[in-house]
Amino acid sequence: MNTMIQLQFEHQPEFQLPIQNYHEFYRFYLTEHRNIMSRRLHILGSSVGLCLLSRAILKRKPKYVAYGLLGGYASAWIGHFVFEKNKPASFKQPLYSFISDWRMFSDVMRGNLSLKDRSLDKIPS
Repeated sequence: MNTMIQLQFEHQPEFQLPIQNYHEFYRFYLTEHRNIMSRRLHILGSSVGLCLLSRAILKRKPKYVAYGLLGGYASAWIGHFVFEKNKPASFKQPLYSFISDWRMFSDVMRGNLSLKDRSLDKIPS
């Protein structure tokens, strides 16, 4: 009953960096985040970053912001280097990448992107 389905794409989108249009960049960003474990690590890193940002505000200690950035990027980069086998988009276009991290977080929270199986995604990835 549990048959593995392999999705075959006739045409993989080609992207020329740097990408000036944010909509195009987010499409590229999602192609760099197809591995489910990598997505999970990104969401974990963003969640840790949010927790430590709130701690920094509540305790009035800016060092927690640095801890949040370190923890967030470390988990995302592990996802890229170990599971995706690609360079993080933050090396290529840091501002668009940072914005896209939070957009992907939002898409996961709203159920548009799955952390279980890409076939459950409601937007193309």
